[in-house]
Amino acid sequence: MNAALLVILFFLGLCIWLGLQARKGKEMNMEQWSVGGRGFGSLLMFFLLAGEMFTTYTFLGASGGSYRSGMPPALYAFNCFYFVIAYWLLPPIWKYAKENKVISQSDFYEKKYNSQALGILVAIISVVAVIPYLVMQLKGLGIIVSEASYGSISPHMAIVVAVIAVTVYVTVSGMHGAAWTAIIKDILILGVMVFMGFYFPFHYYGGIEPMFEAIDTAKSGFLLFPEQGLSISWFVSATIMTALAFYMFPHMMAGIFSAKSGKSLRINAGVMPIYQIIIVFSLIIGFSGVLQVPDLKGPDTDLALFKMAKLSFDPWFVGVIGAAGAMAALIPSSLVLTAVSTILSKNIYKAWKPNTTDQQMARMAKRFVPMIALVTLFFTFNGGESILTLYLMSYSFMVQLFP
Repeated sequence: MNAALLVILFFLGLCIWLGLQARKGKEMNMEQWSVGGRGFGSLLMFFLLAGEMFTTYTFLGASGGSYRSGMPPALYAFNCFYFVIAYWLLPPIWKYAKENKVISQSDFYEKKYNSQALGILVAIISVVAVIPYLVMQLKGLGIIVSEASYGSISPHMAIVVAVIAVTVYVTVSGMHGAAWTAIIKDILILGVMVFMGFYFPFHYYGGIEPMFEAIDTAKSGFLLFPEQGLSISWFVSATIMTALAFYMFPHMMAGIFSAKSGKSLRINAGVMPIYQIIIVFSLIIGFSGVLQVPDLKGPDTDLALFKMAKLSFDPWFVGVIGAAGAMAALIPSSLVLTAVSTILSKNIYKAWKPNTTDQQMARMAKRFVPMIALVTLFFTFNGGESILTLYLMSYSFMVQLFP
């Protein structure tokens, strides 16, 4: 067993332990399990929302996109329009949810518009939309762990182990487990991405500006928008679409409902654009690989970050990078499983059986967790889309709810 794999397993074990510890001292009723008892303050909300925001796309999709297609996906990935919407939209949504005991995204639509049918429709759209999102996380996790372990674990085996781990602590601790594990994930991913974002261009090119000059010389036009395809119009429409859809996802709404106050959401909306600097470093990592590992094609372009890491660092540090990347998949996956299980229990099962008690609903939500995990595994092993494609597919579903 190599050093990289040992480091990854250590952090996986730490995530499971933290996730299980998170339920201590709490009665895991439906509200505690699904939205953390609405008791998360500004600091915990920062880690939780960052945990939802910076996923395997940060690790693989953004760097792979800049490596594969140059400037268009790079500029698209850095989108702060999300947070302008968040500053104004989220506090009133949170206030309504608290006053009306809303615990799921579909619940919000059902109560706000006094329509159970609308709640069920939104539930169906949400479940369909998050499957590509979960698939993206698991595909990314498989790539990350396999690459970081130098092939000691296959992508399929890594995905299966991760799904078992996240299913266990989500079933036990719900939103609390996701919040606790998000703290260590955010600290680790920030340190790793900033370090590599500086190291690669300075080590291989002598700086960030010389890197772009070298790329422009070797691949003329690579740093410009093309007239067709990933053009300016694609960039504008994709940026607006993802910004409008961003907080429509069921796990994002569940995170909003977990806040202690509307003020904590506004504070996060103000701070998050600074934290999004992580994306810039991810893009720089992708660009740094254009001339150093030039032969990646198709889905393999998502491996640009790890090809550069293995070219540059000792196995133990590659393991640290792999652990950060794996947690970038685990935390959003745990949030999605919690949110979707809540929707299926509260807005589908209870609509079918109106006399369901809160205790029965909580039990059903926990039973739905492994079911959703198995469905996602099936689609993960039977699809070949790139990380960026899956990302945009999921967003194109969710933006339908914005109006």
